[in-house]
Amino acid sequence: MGRKATVYELISNEYARKATLKKRKAGLLKKLSELTTLCGVTACAIIFSSYNAQPDVWPSKAEACQVLKKFKSSPAQQRGKNMMDQTVLLKRSILQLNGRLEKRKKKNRELEKELALAKTMAGENNCDWNNLEQLKELDYQLQENIKLITDKIKS
Repeated sequence: MGRKATVYELISNEYARKATLKKRKAGLLKKLSELTTLCGVTACAIIFSSYNAQPDVWPSKAEACQVLKKFKSSPAQQRGKNMMDQTVLLKRSILQLNGRLEKRKKKNRELEKELALAKTMAGENNCDWNNLEQLKELDYQLQENIKLITDKIKS
């Protein structure tokens, strides 16, 4: 059984919001601790909330200052290499989705050609014999099938 989807919106009940913050903050800091231990990376977390006057700093204020100092001293080009904002993330996602869309369109065209070829071979003559483009597509599909069968026979 899967869990139901979580709706990410502000929790209206103040008590529940504070309890959720406490639990999720503990989970985040645990994951960050595991990440630094297992992968040997340096990391820090600074969490501001309206419930505490001072921000929560992990692992300690001194170590967080060292990490931030190291980050700020790195070249701007290297610093921004793996950073992104919402627009960059959306542009990257759109590019990936467009690539997948083009692949699917190509696959659909190939399936349509195979279907037309199968119908023609079955005697359902739905092919326009005067349409040169359609005939070229059928010829290409036949050549591909012949090549595939020949390769299977050889191996």
